[in-house]
Amino acid sequence: MHTGRPRDGGTLRVVGSSDVEHLDPASAESVGARGLDRTFARTLFGTVASNVFAETIPVRPDVAERLPTRANGDVGADGLTYTVRLRGDVLWDTAPPRPVTAADFVRAFKRLCNPAAPSAGTGYFTSTLRGMDDYCRGYARLGAGGIGAATSGSSAADARAAATLAAYQNGHDIEGVRAAGDRTLVFRLTRPASDFLSLLTLEYTAAAPREYDRYLPDGPLFRQHTVSDGPYRISEYRPDTSYLLTRNPAWRAGSDPLRERHVDRVRITLGQDSAEAVQQQLETGTADLAWDQPVPTSALPRLRSGHDPRFAVREAPSTSPYVVFNLRSPNNRHALADRNVRRALAYAVDRSALVKIVGGPAVARPLHTAIPPGTTGYAPADPFPTPGDSGDPATCRRLLASAGYPGGLTLRFPYRVNSVHRLIAESLRENLAACGVRTVLSPDTGEDFYGRTISDPARGAAGAWDVAAPGWTPDWYGSNGRAVLLPLLSGRALGPGSTNYGGYDDPRVDALIDQALTAPSEARAAEAWRRADRTATEDAAILPLLDRSHTIFASSRVRNALFLPTSAGYDYTRVYLAQ
Repeated sequence: MHTGRPRDGGTLRVVGSSDVEHLDPASAESVGARGLDRTFARTLFGTVASNVFAETIPVRPDVAERLPTRANGDVGADGLTYTVRLRGDVLWDTAPPRPVTAADFVRAFKRLCNPAAPSAGTGYFTSTLRGMDDYCRGYARLGAGGIGAATSGSSAADARAAATLAAYQNGHDIEGVRAAGDRTLVFRLTRPASDFLSLLTLEYTAAAPREYDRYLPDGPLFRQHTVSDGPYRISEYRPDTSYLLTRNPAWRAGSDPLRERHVDRVRITLGQDSAEAVQQQLETGTADLAWDQPVPTSALPRLRSGHDPRFAVREAPSTSPYVVFNLRSPNNRHALADRNVRRALAYAVDRSALVKIVGGPAVARPLHTAIPPGTTGYAPADPFPTPGDSGDPATCRRLLASAGYPGGLTLRFPYRVNSVHRLIAESLRENLAACGVRTVLSPDTGEDFYGRTISDPARGAAGAWDVAAPGWTPDWYGSNGRAVLLPLLSGRALGPGSTNYGGYDDPRVDALIDQALTAPSEARAAEAWRRADRTATEDAAILPLLDRSHTIFASSRVRNALFLPTSAGYDYTRVYLAQ
């Protein structure tokens, strides 16, 4: 889609369903939030957008001047010290503009474990950086004192909470993250980590300006006062309704090796749950890109047979969706805490039907491991085989009775209203009904589903839900074993905002994760990840369902549409528009 000289100007029109669960880069997790954050929040390192998957994997400098290596002296001989040197011409969109400094990155790490909107990625860093775990434990005590529960009740209460949080951050240091002047960062690791630079590509670690100390992390005022060091800034935000991104006048093309800037504005319009309605707008040219909707399954045969150049299937290895069980739920006499019950339910699932729902074998493959293909530690396995991947309700019934539930269960099942998630939930409901399990479906927005419903341990413990079908795209590709198992299945990642939604906690799995993180070679690490995956999936901690590629469509006027697998979308900063 890249022809001739890029044309600047115009408005890129993006349409979709739900707002992000978190706008604050420190706690942003969804693929939509990643794509949005890329426009205004820069990290030390990053990756390029490309329609060739292999080209999107290598880590490249962003705000950093160069990649640290042993050869250039920026990585210590013991592999425990990383020195990162910053570009001097990256500026905040402030009045007047001022440079992004090493202190802004230190602030980013200090904000990760704030108790108001804690980052799902904190576990990556508490297991890697010296002093990070102790720092976060101290920060958590503020939450125990009521900060997390009392926030967003009023602007005055939020302001008081923000001041308390900022006082902790500014009064405590992390041993392993230090600014050595304005343009040098020094990281000290607890153990060598071959994927450390990949961790520094994550949006959680984006520089945070001092203005953020004024606001409750990810609170209503924060969302109206983001500060940009990227090519665009959020000029208007209407919660659950729209975003307007406009050019950041402080951004300089020469200081940004990963992004460009061609369109004048990016307008994101929310509240459109129908994938078919979104697709119609893209095809008729009243919109340009989908925000959070893949191409509807009903349109795929027509687009394939017509060889429509606006349509593509992009590679993005993922565990999407998977079934997560709420192990905290008191419903059904705490049935889901019993691995025998979960193992019985594993036989109910008809993955072949799910493949059809999302577009057939060209789009998705049945998946039985938490780690998807293309990810470190993947090895084919199927602990609960069924004929043709179509389910085995008789075995499900028999095992459920053996576990003490001959009369079945009643499960609460929230589902996202956008895309094909309702159809997936309905298919799973039919599967479970065939083995005597009643499922009560409840619609939920993508924002609430991830931001409140399944990520709040208190709601889980109250039995607000029993099963759900989220999806997981690895936070990075390449050497990325921990990008799946650590956030989804580690017992050390539990707490508010955790992506270990069901509360699974098994010392065997955590011990294998430790082995992988400390392994002397990539091969040894991959074997430990594989064993951890096998242990958790044989426990039916989650039920992986599909490894799914991303179907995507762009309007006729979109040019230079380049894919970012980790955000499951095209890079807004690279797109330009035809006349």
